[in-house]
Amino acid sequence: MANDAVADNAARATLRPVDGDDPVTAVLAACTRDLVRAVEETLSAFLAVEIDALAEIDAAMGDFAATARDHVLAGGKRIRPTFAYWGWRGVAGPEAALPPVLPALSALELLHTFALVHDDVMDASDTRRGLPTAHRALATRHRAAGHRGDPDRFGEAVAVLIGDLCLVWADRLLAHATLPATRLLETRRCYDQMRVETVAGQYLDVLGENDPANWSLDRALRVARYKTASYTVARPLLYGATLGGVGVDAPTVAAYTRYGLAVGEAFQLRDDLLGVYGDPDLTGKPAGDDLRSGKPTVLLMLARQLARPAQQARLDRVGTDLDEDDVAELAGVVEATGAVGRVEQMISERVDEALAALDVADLDGTARSALAGLADASTRRWA
Repeated sequence: MANDAVADNAARATLRPVDGDDPVTAVLAACTRDLVRAVEETLSAFLAVEIDALAEIDAAMGDFAATARDHVLAGGKRIRPTFAYWGWRGVAGPEAALPPVLPALSALELLHTFALVHDDVMDASDTRRGLPTAHRALATRHRAAGHRGDPDRFGEAVAVLIGDLCLVWADRLLAHATLPATRLLETRRCYDQMRVETVAGQYLDVLGENDPANWSLDRALRVARYKTASYTVARPLLYGATLGGVGVDAPTVAAYTRYGLAVGEAFQLRDDLLGVYGDPDLTGKPAGDDLRSGKPTVLLMLARQLARPAQQARLDRVGTDLDEDDVAELAGVVEATGAVGRVEQMISERVDEALAALDVADLDGTARSALAGLADASTRRWA
C-alpha cells in the first residue's frame, strides 16, 4: 500500500533558520526545532498507515504494532537524522528541497529503535530514557493479564519481534524517498554497510561482556568505532551525502568520514563516562550501570591499565553484585586511577580532529558551522 501520508507530510516539510546573533546557535536551534519536528511528523504519518494495515490481519497485530510505534516515538535526540541531514545539506546546498529526502532521514530512527530494543534485551536493561525497556514493559503487561507461561520470556520474545518490525519499517520508509533510482541504490549500499557494521560492533560488545579477562583497550576502542561512531555519526553523514548525489570517492566523503569517526568515538567515550558518573534523572538509566554489568568500556579498560595493585584489587569487584555504596566507591577508584582525565583528553583530541577535518572540507559556512556545533553538543552532554 502506498503511504500517501508520508508524501503529504514531506511536501509540507521545511527547515528554516531562526533569528539570532550567533549563527551556530541559529542552525542548531533550527535542527532541533524544525528537523526533529519534521521527522516526528513523518514517522507518525507512516506508522499510522502501517498500524492500520497490520490491524486488518488481527486486532492483536494492531496492538503489537502500536506498542512498536510508542517506542519509536518515545523521545530521544534524533541524532542520526540530524547528522544525515547535514551530510545531505553540506553537499546539496542551501537551496535543496528537503521533502524528497525526509523519509530517508526519518528511516534512521526506525533503524535506531530496532537496535535499542534488541540491545536492551541483550543487556537485560530495566530502563531506557527513564521508562521501562520494551521487554520489561511487555513482561509487566503479561503478568497483569494473568497469561500462561513465563512473563520475562514473553517480554523478551515480543521485544525481539518489535525490533524486527522496526527494521522492516526502516526499509519501507527509506523506499519512500523520491529520488532517482541510481541515487537511492547508492544510499541503500551505505545503509546496508551501516547495518553490517552495527551488528559487528554489537557482537564485539556482547563478546566483551562475556569474556572481559581476554579483552583489551584496542578492542574496546574497536567496539566504540563500530557500535557507536560509525552507526551514530560517520555512516549517517555518508548516507546523507549519497542522498545528495555524492559518490563514495568524493573528497567531501573523505572529510565526512574523518569527522564522523572522530565525533562518533568521542560520543561513545562520553557515554562511557555517563555509564559510571551520569545522573539517572538525565540519562534515564541507573547510576553506575557499567560498573554493575562489568561492560569492558574504554574507561574501565584504562582504569585497569593505570591502577596500582591496591586499586586493581578493588576494581576486580566490577561486574559483581554491587549496592549503591559499592558503586560510589568504585567510581571513586576509577577516577583516582586517572582514567577519567585520560578519557576527557581523548574526547578533546577527537573533537579537535573533527574540526580539522571540517577545515579542509568543501562545505558552505552554514553547514560547516552546524557540524562544528554538533561536534561540541554531541560530546559535552550529560544525557
